[in-house]
Amino acid sequence: MPATISFPVATPGGPRTARVVHERRGAGRPLVLLHGIGHHWQAWQPVLDILAVDRDVIAVDLPGFGASERLPDGIPYDVDGVIPVLGALFEALGVERPDVAGNSLGGLLALELGRAGLVRSVTALAPARFWTEAERRYAFGVLSAMRAGARALPPPVVAWLARGAAGRAALTGTIYARPGRRSPAAVVAETRALREAPGFRATLAAGSTGLFMHDIPDIPVTIAWGTRDRVLPRRQGVRAKRVVPGARLVRLPGCGHVPMNDDPALVARVILDGSG
Repeated sequence: MPATISFPVATPGGPRTARVVHERRGAGRPLVLLHGIGHHWQAWQPVLDILAVDRDVIAVDLPGFGASERLPDGIPYDVDGVIPVLGALFEALGVERPDVAGNSLGGLLALELGRAGLVRSVTALAPARFWTEAERRYAFGVLSAMRAGARALPPPVVAWLARGAAGRAALTGTIYARPGRRSPAAVVAETRALREAPGFRATLAAGSTGLFMHDIPDIPVTIAWGTRDRVLPRRQGVRAKRVVPGARLVRLPGCGHVPMNDDPALVARVILDGSG
């Protein structure tokens, strides 16, 4: 069952309390999982039990997403604001330099955690900020349209659409190559998470400037991209490899932007291989 952890964080106005919801399973070396913008920890559900066979797996609702509270006042939703909060979260969870895997926004945060020396290894699945300006505008347009659709559809309509494979494809086909594999309950829950995320707008705005331009030479880094990613085209993986030349670049055949649903066994293997 998900749990909520409270921990102190520094803000310009003094110490404040952050509250983050997480799901923790298994035992072994800690592995933290970070979802993408507008999603929640349940994005990792298809791979959780596979990973938990050998690892202490912690899937996190990022602040301002899922069931986690928004960031305390004074902390921005940019990298400089979020990374220290995640570092404080690790300390509160009792994990020191965990392995981390992230998807999209979570992939960017995983790379930034690696650059900050806060993690032992990084696996980034279709991480953000390896785009051209045209690709960024396209991605932001797609994400904004998904958010607008989620907010416009009444919950009973979402529930009705989610009952059928065609409806699930209409609701989630942008991020999944195989949306029919999602259960109706999962589609309803993630549509609600996208609709209600208080951190969505600020996080999107924070991502409108800057590219990831830093090598991460001292830890293992894996960057993986789905061949059917409709949000961030897989050519961005080649750019990522140029920026982080020591990274292992992995192709995920038949997978979309959120590949954990499309091929759980492959994604779990990539994460476990990358973290040693």
